[in-house]
Amino acid sequence: MLQIALWKRVAILAAVLFGLALAMPNAFYTRVEGHNDAVQAIEATGASTPELIAKRDAWPGWLPSGLVNLGLDLRGGAHLLAEVQVDDVYAERMDGLWPDVRDALREQRAEIGTIRRRDAPVGELHVQVSRPENMAAAVAAVRELARPTVTLTGVGASDIEVRGEGDMLIVQLSEAEQQATRDRTIQQSLEIVRRRVDEVGTREPTIQRQGADRILIQVPGIGSAEELKALIGTTARLTFHPVVSRTANPDEAPGTGNVIYPDIEDNGTYYILEKRAVVSGEDLTDAQPGFDQNGLPSVTFRFNPAGARKFGQYTSENVGEPFAIVLDEEVISAPVIREAILGGSGQITGNFTVEDSTQLAVLLRAGALPAELVFLEERTIGPELGADSIAAGQIASIVAFVAVLVFMGASYGLFGLFANIALLVNVGLIFGLLSAIGATLTLPGIAGIVLTIGMAVDANVLVFERIREELKSARGPARAIELGYEKALSAILDANITTFITATILFMLGSGPVRGFAVTLGLGILTSVFTAIFVTRLMIVIWMERRRPKTIAL
Repeated sequence: MLQIALWKRVAILAAVLFGLALAMPNAFYTRVEGHNDAVQAIEATGASTPELIAKRDAWPGWLPSGLVNLGLDLRGGAHLLAEVQVDDVYAERMDGLWPDVRDALREQRAEIGTIRRRDAPVGELHVQVSRPENMAAAVAAVRELARPTVTLTGVGASDIEVRGEGDMLIVQLSEAEQQATRDRTIQQSLEIVRRRVDEVGTREPTIQRQGADRILIQVPGIGSAEELKALIGTTARLTFHPVVSRTANPDEAPGTGNVIYPDIEDNGTYYILEKRAVVSGEDLTDAQPGFDQNGLPSVTFRFNPAGARKFGQYTSENVGEPFAIVLDEEVISAPVIREAILGGSGQITGNFTVEDSTQLAVLLRAGALPAELVFLEERTIGPELGADSIAAGQIASIVAFVAVLVFMGASYGLFGLFANIALLVNVGLIFGLLSAIGATLTLPGIAGIVLTIGMAVDANVLVFERIREELKSARGPARAIELGYEKALSAILDANITTFITATILFMLGSGPVRGFAVTLGLGILTSVFTAIFVTRLMIVIWMERRRPKTIAL
């Protein structure tokens, strides 16, 4: 018999109601530029700000309030393509290495004579020795300064290459270290740009690496490209503070001369710190992933002479005490001082993976851009494009809806009406899922929704045609419906699984508009299969139980 257990009915109904509840805020609100809460809504009715604030205040706080974000092509905003001057970082690395090279060569002065630094190409360090016949000793001494290259995938070869040419000792980063440095610099620049953009409350910016040394920055809702450039140029605040105590109460009074900051990783942990910073990020010259004496991932950092002096004095007086590394008023790490750090450099250890240590090094240096950004392309996109696109998308959606509804009603009568109701539920569920995951709706995304509307009834068509065939075999209505769903299920799954795989590949390998299309297509496939197999069937079963028809017209 055609039956659905009570618990299944409750589960189907609960899933539908939950999905529609997630989608409701998109129909209730209208987006207002400058609102940064979760109750921002989709653009467009033109209601005044007081009216919108009243709507926001009227929305029950216990209901979902997540919204579908509009992409750059719909909302307007700023577009920048920046090139990171990685050569500047190579030059800084060589400048930072020079004191160590100088000290190493001074110990070999008896053999190599006097040394002098000479001008060199970017990314190289040239040191002239007065006794080139003993260049091998100089090369060997400097090679002792080499350390393994650390990347996200593990440990590589030496980070520097040292060779002698005549009376010139040449030091440069190895190929592996150059690649690792480039990757870290781009990653660090991405992190800094993202933190700067997120501060203004913009939602779903596109900030991604493009090519070897370029960054694509697209921010919906921002006024102009110049405004975005000014925003990116600001500097994060990195400081090192003594730790007074740790607490789980964000409202605890820190006391005179103290501040309370949250832990960046643990939402329930807060640190009470002395307001006066021991040193700041302005004194930090380098921070890189490495390994401690036990071979475990760690982060090494280096201060300039002024910072080294202040940090050395503080650590020598506070061995065994914790100190906090604070970035933009958030504690990113609070290690314990194990010994006095007098050389201007130190090491942060903990339960790190290589990826964790690399990320922490990025955060430590996120107080300033690691290299200059040269903007190769900048555009300000007006909201008129978004209004036109939304209008075109609305027309296309309405036409698709009406065409599908008329076709299903004309072809399958009452069962077509059930399929149409399921189609409406399906679109609501799509927007509910988009709101839940915080996805960005772009013009290709609208195309994916329109395509989903046309594809959503495929499963119902397969089921209804199978039911027709069973009715021709003199089956009773209940048995025909049951066999129709059973025999059509494999075809439904095969067709939608292959399409879903295609959407997944588009999402993984594509970028920008392609991914926006893949997201709505993939979510639409999931919701359409759910509504066709479960929602439509539930409506038919309930109708059969109440009407108990002897025959059905299909």
